[in-house]
Amino acid sequence: MRMATALSVVVLAAGGIGHAVVTGLDTGITRVDPFKDMKNRPQAGTGMNVLVVGTDGRDRITPEEKRKYRLGGAPCHCTDTVLLVHISEDRDRASVVSLPRDSYAELPEHTDQNSGRKHQAHPVKLNAAYAEGGPALTVRTVEAMTRVKIDHYLEVDFTSFMRTVDAVGGVQICTTKPVKDSYTGLRLAAGTHELDGGQALQYVRSRHIDGAADIGRMQRQQKFLAALVDRLTGGGVLFNPVRFREVATTLLGSVRADEEFGTDQLLALAKAMRGFTPASSEFVSVPIGDVDFPVKGIGSTVKWDAAKAQRLFAAVREDRPLASRPEAAAVRKPKAVVVDVAPRNVRVQVYNGTRIDGLGRKVDDALRGTGFDTTRSPLTGAGEPKRTLIEYDPRWDRSAKSLAAALPGAELKAVPKRGGTLRVTVGADYEGVTAVRAEAAPARGPFEAVTGDQVVCP
Repeated sequence: MRMATALSVVVLAAGGIGHAVVTGLDTGITRVDPFKDMKNRPQAGTGMNVLVVGTDGRDRITPEEKRKYRLGGAPCHCTDTVLLVHISEDRDRASVVSLPRDSYAELPEHTDQNSGRKHQAHPVKLNAAYAEGGPALTVRTVEAMTRVKIDHYLEVDFTSFMRTVDAVGGVQICTTKPVKDSYTGLRLAAGTHELDGGQALQYVRSRHIDGAADIGRMQRQQKFLAALVDRLTGGGVLFNPVRFREVATTLLGSVRADEEFGTDQLLALAKAMRGFTPASSEFVSVPIGDVDFPVKGIGSTVKWDAAKAQRLFAAVREDRPLASRPEAAAVRKPKAVVVDVAPRNVRVQVYNGTRIDGLGRKVDDALRGTGFDTTRSPLTGAGEPKRTLIEYDPRWDRSAKSLAAALPGAELKAVPKRGGTLRVTVGADYEGVTAVRAEAAPARGPFEAVTGDQVVCP
């Protein structure tokens, strides 16, 4: 056993996961041909593009799981999630573009896979493409909408999703406030949670948590994917042949994929991801022009912003990063504490309550450096408090909590009618400012994309 372990370490260090580890894994994949008889396809770009769809496969869920995770009802045989995943040519970056399932789409002329009837081109919601024409019509529709040539197709249902999450040991999700969705049964208190497969499915399916509906759900799906990358790259899965084979077998044993997606592609992706961190992944949703675009006979659809979407997909075709990359020095900064209210929305007046000259300016600069809207004019405070004091109007209590996270140990004091500007009196206990950020990371770059390290737990 020791010899085998030592040998595996040498093999991994020399060249990543070996071919023998993944050989034969693709024999369990159910094959589909999403590219059959396709004509007038977009020109191939640089890098690799994979269309990943999540299907409503609740017909394969056990009765106990249906009850526990609120998966009752008949399956809709449609796509619950549509993701365009771009792997850069140098295999150093993965870009994930979320396509809203309710996106306004125009299906090309096709034959209905259920009735056999021929249909002329007509408008639908994007997820209906799968119901009418399966993988092939879905690929044709996405290519027509994005002008991005799809290289591979991967279809994941509820069962394969849950089993895969369990195989990697679950994922870690953070939330700054309680999350509750009566439709999926999801209930999370504020804080950090380890989600198993069933809980993760509830998390990525929930769309009744807030008013953001499907847009909010896509953001949670992006957070989940970033957390999954973090677990794969930081949990030893890619460096342990036994665990890698277990996870790959679990995933590939219950997915559908095109004929060309097999051992070689899996090996290439595994080797590429050995150098991955959450910062290597980036996530973006298609720019939206109208979240409630009515279409006769279909209902409310999501209409893309045509000009912005065109620029986004041009960047994908040209293998360009979608998110701005911080400088190396910035990457080495400590991870920020996640807070409920973005610091840029918190107005702060700093008072120096000590005899240390210039400390008020120092604290003002430090708070501004982590994003708070300071007055830039620190004042001298009365007395010499031992503890730093934060005074706030009760109407701005959430803002006060965000400020308190940046000043660990500070005392909070509610002062009615003080107004929207919070007052910080620096005390003798001051030791520095802790970096904070809002749960929803600020937009980065022209496409409002975020990198994985911005949305995983700190």
